[in-house]
Amino acid sequence: MDLKSSDRVTSAPLRSTASNALKIVIVGGFGVGKTTMVRSVSEIRPLSTEEIMTRAGVGIDNAAGVRDKTTTTVAFDFGRISLNDQMVLYLFGAPGQQRFWFLWDRLFSGTLGAVVLVDTRRVQDSWYAIDRLEHHGMPFIVARNDFGGPAHKLEDIRAALDLSEDIPLIDCDARERDSSKKVLITLVNHLYSLSTAQQEGN
Repeated sequence: MDLKSSDRVTSAPLRSTASNALKIVIVGGFGVGKTTMVRSVSEIRPLSTEEIMTRAGVGIDNAAGVRDKTTTTVAFDFGRISLNDQMVLYLFGAPGQQRFWFLWDRLFSGTLGAVVLVDTRRVQDSWYAIDRLEHHGMPFIVARNDFGGPAHKLEDIRAALDLSEDIPLIDCDARERDSSKKVLITLVNHLYSLSTAQQEGN
């Protein structure tokens, strides 16, 4: 997915009033839009570890449904966004290919929550991400990225992924800054709700 011309990355210094920093990870299958989301929403020039895809990946990386993809993340993407004067999110986009999944556990260290990006043309590619997050006991939300494919109701996606009703599931366009920001705000609100419920239960 290419960024739209309206999505321009600017360099912004960290605000002196920032007092709370949250680390979140964006996970999902190969070519689902993780790098695109980090690029679209980051207020600084993102750190990217994208490399040109070569024939070495043929037969190893499953490129079904993403035949036009020419680059791939080999470590992680990093970006930053200030939600308000006090709260800053540090964004880490995880690599999607199976051969790089061993990096996920390290990226999860110190992470408070995650976004699972889903391409409805390849829903099965999201199962591993959800399984690993549940294994780590990490809160997450699910965002369906708009690739312009056949329309599916969100309820159908929830059923296909076997998501419980308390896990937020929303639509997004990872190319659009406002849409990506909405995803991150949804995650922060979800984390806040979980924290509040835990405190009330104690």
